[in-house]
Amino acid sequence: MKKIYHLSTCDTCRRIISELNPSSDFVLQDIKTESITTEQIEEMQKLAGSYEALFSKRARLYKERDLKNQNLSEEDYKKLILEHYTFLKRPVILLDNQIFVGNSKKVVEAANTAING
Repeated sequence: MKKIYHLSTCDTCRRIISELNPSSDFVLQDIKTESITTEQIEEMQKLAGSYEALFSKRARLYKERDLKNQNLSEEDYKKLILEHYTFLKRPVILLDNQIFVGNSKKVVEAANTAING
């Protein structure tokens, strides 16, 4: 599967997708207009190793809800991501059996290498 979960209103996501220049066989899913399903988050978790790895601790709601002072379980991370798109660390790039999560330079370079060789 070739898929990119992103936020179309996010400048960083748009820049990364532009840099990667994915082929037309990539599916782009705007997580704000098309919510993530339980099946999709479970597939991401299998590749990433945990729900925490998919979770954005930089989200405004994370600070507003004071979640950093709570002891969150894997199930909590999963529920929060399904509850609100802002909790998914973006973008998430799926390429066959590989996953690239987030926008760090290292992750983007690895995704670029995997996609464009």
